[in-house]
Amino acid sequence: MMVALLGFAVGIVLALTGAGGGILAVPLLVFGAGLSMAEAGPIGLLAVGLAASLGAAMGLRSGTVRYKAALLVAGAGVLCSPLGLWLAQRMPNRPLTAIFAIVLLYVALRAWQRAVRGACLAPARRKPPPCRLDLARGKLNWTAPCARALCCSGLLAGGLSGLLGVGGGFVMVPALQRFTDLGTQSVLATSLAVIALVSMSGVAASAASGHLQWAVAMPFALGALAGMGAGRLVAARLPAARLQQGFALLSALVALAMLVRAAA
Repeated sequence: MMVALLGFAVGIVLALTGAGGGILAVPLLVFGAGLSMAEAGPIGLLAVGLAASLGAAMGLRSGTVRYKAALLVAGAGVLCSPLGLWLAQRMPNRPLTAIFAIVLLYVALRAWQRAVRGACLAPARRKPPPCRLDLARGKLNWTAPCARALCCSGLLAGGLSGLLGVGGGFVMVPALQRFTDLGTQSVLATSLAVIALVSMSGVAASAASGHLQWAVAMPFALGALAGMGAGRLVAARLPAARLQQGFALLSALVALAMLVRAAA
């Protein structure tokens, strides 16, 4: 029951804050369920992957997912995810916890900056992005710089996914905003598709190697799905900027707690 409640909390955070909110899954499992970072990572990936799959399916239905871009990025991510997982299983818990805390502090800073400047709008650019949308066809124009930028983003997201047990939304959303001229809804939907594909590849690799504790993973994942459904009912009624600020403060506090734990 405790694990299901922890998953429910993660689902609510995902629903209220969007892609990137699932990064709190691993700290909740570490502090709430007493798992190590290596044990919590695959379980967090399963929960985030299932939740992202729901969001991606909705995006495909509405036509906002750029599926070719998602497949390219996810393909690069899948290549690096097993490497990150391999490193996580062999790295001592303290340095892995410290690395996660630093990444979480970065996510908190980004969330606070988005809230302050008006939330979720693409940052101003001095030059056109490498991936540009053809308005007549409704598809991206593929060039070598475009493919290279998206592949590099996928490699980074995949490596962090396997190493830290995170979906990589905090990497993919800024990357798609920087390297493409897609609208906000298309960025979020495409990011969710990438997160779903990369996360599930990490889950499969972890399960195959025997490092996924299904007795903990299933109630946590089901709780996350229930929490996402409940969170979506109230998300539209709450101010987005305040939600991002709250998420940023919570993430910063959790990151500091993890740093203290790593130093103890």
